[in-house]
Order: sequence, then structure tokens, then C-alpha cells
Amino acid sequence: MAHITNTLATVDQLYRRNTLDALPQDLQDTIFYATQCLTQAAGILLRLPQSATAQANVVLARYWLVDSALANEFSDVSAATLFLTAKLGSHPCQPRDICNVYTYLLSPSSPLFQFPSTDPPPNDPSAYYLSEGAYTAFHNRILRLEARIVYSLSFDTHVALPHPLAITYLQALDFLSQPKAKVSQRVVEYLNTALLSPQLLYLTHQPNALAVAAIYSAARDVGAKMPDCAWWEVFDVDREELGFLVVGMRSLEGWVRKQRDEVEGLLGQGMVTRKGVEAEMRKRGLGVGNGGNGAPGPEEEDEEAAMMRKLDERVAMVED
Repeated sequence: MAHITNTLATVDQLYRRNTLDALPQDLQDTIFYATQCLTQAAGILLRLPQSATAQANVVLARYWLVDSALANEFSDVSAATLFLTAKLGSHPCQPRDICNVYTYLLSPSSPLFQFPSTDPPPNDPSAYYLSEGAYTAFHNRILRLEARIVYSLSFDTHVALPHPLAITYLQALDFLSQPKAKVSQRVVEYLNTALLSPQLLYLTHQPNALAVAAIYSAARDVGAKMPDCAWWEVFDVDREELGFLVVGMRSLEGWVRKQRDEVEGLLGQGMVTRKGVEAEMRKRGLGVGNGGNGAPGPEEEDEEAAMMRKLDERVAMVED
């Protein structure tokens, strides 16, 4: 049964997650949601199967249970986890492909995290041009983070997803007497949405419970008639757990709207950055730290970027 179950987060890990940084809860949730969305967008552009991208989402969430979110740039952590899970699966990605995709998604030309009411950004290829020096720096950061993630997770990167179980359960329920494609798509949508939830549903519940909750929510949406008995108990899920998961899955949309209104400048104007979060914390009068692990600060990163830019300029002068 190990291949269809996951190692769940302990109470101590969930408690220490809130003490690793001085981050307020709303900023912590915003960082998590934005980084998971970035990972999903990168997986789509890299043409990875959803199973690989979903595993990257879960690995990223596990990593931030044991390490500070402010220790590294959020987009770098996303790229490293996606690179790691793709490499362990049947669809490995070239480092340059990952660097190119993330450079585009983080550029002003990317529509990711733009408000729906605003005009789409102009497509400026120079905004997401990746020089050789920038690629080398990005690649090195990914490799360093990959090693750190694997070490922090004690080399346990196994992730069991609830999607196959959900389809099996639907078959047992005769697809709730609904068109197979319609109800199956809605179930998968709920499971994918749960990956983005700051409630860490994939770290606190087993795949069978997530699958049952997605089926229950999808049945309500499509107006399907469910069995009159406590059918979820057949799949080893109790009523209390089912109720919690259903509320968690269905509440994410409202939470995102609320965050966009309350956390101005972080969600809706491009990818959330560590520099932006630190600026928001200073605005609130809070101390800023990097988790105490000796990670390079913004000044060191800016210096490295400046050095790489000068190197690129010299190479261009030599070529001319």
C-alpha cells in the first residue's frame, strides 16, 4: 500500500513552519499560492504531464515545511523542484529549457498574475532574453537548491497522487450516472486546485481522502445524485475529514479574491518576489530575516547579477 499513500506532515512540522520566518500568515499563504501557480504554469509551457507538475507542487510544499521560505528566491525553489521531479520521472527537462521558461514567466511580457481587467502585456522578446551569463547563474542556483531540497527531505521524494484513485472510485460509483468526461474533468479540477491551497491539503491528508472529497464536490456541482448511505466510508474516509476537505477545496477561489484586495502589490502585478515580501514586511514594521541559514541576501544577488551583466557586455564587445 506504500505506493498509494504519502508521508504526512506532523503536528510539530506544521507548528515549526510558522516559526521558521517572521512572516505573517497572509504573506506566507500568498507566497505559497503564487509559487505553486508559477510551478503549474512552467509545467504547462514545458509540456510536462500534470502528474509530474503535481508531484513538484507536493515536493515544494514539503520542502517549505522544513526550510525557510525566505532562504531563497521563490521562483528558484519552484524551478528546482520541477527540475528534480521531472528528472526522476519519465519526462526529464533540459536545464536550459527550464531557465528559458522561468525567464519568460518572470518577465513583464508574461500574463501570469496579471489582473483580468488589465490589458495583456506587450510581447517584448528582449524582456525575456536569457544571456549566457544569466543562464549559468540560474542553472547553478537550481543545482544548489536541488541538492538542498533532496537533503532536507531525507531523499524521500515519493509522491502518491489522488487522481488515479479518484477515477477508480468514480468507476465504482458508475460515474454518478453522469457523462464520464463531465464528472471526471470536474473531479480532476478540484484535485488540481487543492495543490494550490495554503491549507496544505496534500500534506495533511492521504490520497484516498482527497479523491473522495473531490468526487463529493464535483457531484454537487454537476447535480449528480449520490448514494443515500455513507458511501465515503467504503473508501476509508470519515465524515469529519470529508467535510474539512470539501470546505478547503471549495474555498480557495474566495481566498484568492480576498488576497488580491488586501495584499496590494504582491498578487496581481507579476510573480511575488523575496524583495517585494521584505519590503512589505518593513512597511508593516516587521523584522526581515532569511531563516538563519546563511543564504545570500538581496545585495549579494544584485552584485552577482551585475557581475554577470558586465561579463556579457565584454563578450558582446569582443564578438563585435
